[in-house]
Amino acid sequence: MSRHRRTRAEKLSRFVYVFTLTSFILPIAFIIYCLCIWNENIAAATGRVYADYVLMLLQCLLGIVTIHVPMLFSRQFKVELPTALYVMYIVFLYAAIFLGEVRSYYYKIPSWDNILHTFSSIMTGCLGFMLVALLNRSERTKLNLSPFFVAMFAFCFSLTVGTVWEIYEFLSDAILKTNMQKFMTAEGVILSGHEAIVDTMHDFMIDALGALIASIAGYFSLRSGKGWASDLIATYSQKHPETK
Repeated sequence: MSRHRRTRAEKLSRFVYVFTLTSFILPIAFIIYCLCIWNENIAAATGRVYADYVLMLLQCLLGIVTIHVPMLFSRQFKVELPTALYVMYIVFLYAAIFLGEVRSYYYKIPSWDNILHTFSSIMTGCLGFMLVALLNRSERTKLNLSPFFVAMFAFCFSLTVGTVWEIYEFLSDAILKTNMQKFMTAEGVILSGHEAIVDTMHDFMIDALGALIASIAGYFSLRSGKGWASDLIATYSQKHPETK
């Protein structure tokens, strides 16, 4: 990448970061205010229950923390996350937290949750692929992993991230009385049996599909020596000669 293109990419990632972080910070004061003066009039005016505002607050705080994870990871392990993947990560946080929770896209657009799960599973699949592929190319590790094994690791890594997210949703629902796993209808009816786990299992299946797409694409990229996976390794190796 030329110096000019790299500078433009860095400016873009900086703008996306500041814009998204601001979108998490600004609603917090309003959410806390609503929680402190909560009454039936607010519920009637907004069409939301108390737990919805608790969830919005939790998600905004989580967004402020998780948006800095790539930076901490980069400093700790001396690994630079590709700009495209970093921007994808921040865009996902913005779409999931601000648009999804604060702007109620999960309710306004029925397929919004499916879109985000597909996007996130492909993104984490690419991340897992990058991590193990870079390890495979490092002289310090003495490994010779096949493209199939690398793709399999990326697939499992993506599913693991999805599983951790579902655990987070379960704990939030159990402790804070939210409805992230959709075990309750919008009218407050608690589901049971098969209906109660449909949302969670649906998320798992979408995560598996997205992870599979990323893994297959990465596998053929490594096999052919062309495409996004090989280009990613080549770019990283130029910046970090010790991994060649």
